[in-house]
Amino acid sequence: QVQVAESGGGSVQAGGSLRLSCAASGTTFSSRIMAWFRQAPGEEQEFVAAISWKGGNIYYSDAVKGRFTISNGNARNTVYLQMNSLKPEDTARYYCAAGTIVDQAPNPDEYDYWGQGTQVTVSS
Repeated sequence: QVQVAESGGGSVQAGGSLRLSCAASGTTFSSRIMAWFRQAPGEEQEFVAAISWKGGNIYYSDAVKGRFTISNGNARNTVYLQMNSLKPEDTARYYCAAGTIVDQAPNPDEYDYWGQGTQVTVSS
């Protein structure tokens, strides 16, 4: 059984920062890539960022490039998302995903495990 848990969401004013954390736990699970997706009410799920284990490959969506930074934690199966210069359009529920074999990082279908999400609200 693998569990994915996110934390760090909250409310912030435009221009502010938040840091999301994610940990995937399981006795035999070793992720090779972890990612963040987000979904706003009434909108489709959107890829945010992904990072391979040890950070050899990092991917960002154009919407967050230059403002968000994804990084691995010291422990395997952990990942962080530092979000700076937040905008109201960043308001969404942010989901962490973990995968073992992923060819297309922005494709949510390729990830094996998902968290319940953490809400990020940015006010203008």
